Amino acid sequence: MQHDKKPSDSHQSAGQSPHQSVDHGSRERPSQDTQRHGAATQAQGAASERDPLVKAVRQRRARHAQWQREGDLSVGRRLAQIGVLGWIVITPTLAGLYTGRWLDERAGTALFWSAPLMMAGVCLGGWSAWKWMNAR
Repeated sequence: MQHDKKPSDSHQSAGQSPHQSVDHGSRERPSQDTQRHGAATQAQGAASERDPLVKAVRQRRARHAQWQREGDLSVGRRLAQIGVLGWIVITPTLAGLYTGRWLDERAGTALFWSAPLMMAGVCLGGWSAWKWMNAR
């Protein structure tokens, strides 16, 4: 462990005259400017955590790193994803249409329930597909 010495002691112990200068810059404490810069950097880091642009850039960097590690998806895997997306959209649509037709038969109406429930199914399927795609 190094003890702090007076500058005159270190000059004389090294065999130098007290009038010669020695650079002690690397052993000194950080200056106030450096400390302020560190505090400013921490404040920016905390503010950047809430910034959506910073989040988007970090997410893109992570996706790019994953792509570099794993490479592109195969054709079969891409077709499977398209198939999953199709089922995610079409299943609620058909469920809404089936339920609407069943209600129309029971109530004796033509398309009173079929059209709105089918559109609700399309909306639900689109929302589900969007959530699924953003989760990937």
